[in-house]
Amino acid sequence: MNTVVVYDIVSNRRRVRFHKFLKELGIRSQKSVFECRLDAREVRQIRLYCCEHLNLTEDAVRIYRVCAGCMDKAIIQGQGLTFSRLDWEVI
Repeated sequence: MNTVVVYDIVSNRRRVRFHKFLKELGIRSQKSVFECRLDAREVRQIRLYCCEHLNLTEDAVRIYRVCAGCMDKAIIQGQGLTFSRLDWEVI
C-alpha cells in the first residue's frame, strides 16, 4: 500500500537514526517526509521502532495510507521524488 510517513523528532540523534531506518523502506520526498510502499508487516515494523527508539512524549510520527488514485492526483511543486515518478521497482 502507498504510505506517507511524516515525523517531527526533537533529538538530532533520534531523528538521524529514524531517517536511516526509513531509507530502507521508502524514499525521502521532503526533510521529514517519506513515501513508501509498505505491507502490514512493514507498518508494524515502523510502529515497533517508534515504541522502542523514540521518546513519544516529545516526538511524533504519523503514518498515512494513500490510495493509488490519490497519489496520482498529488500536486508537486519544486524538488523531490515520489513513487509515482519512479520507473523501476526493487524486488
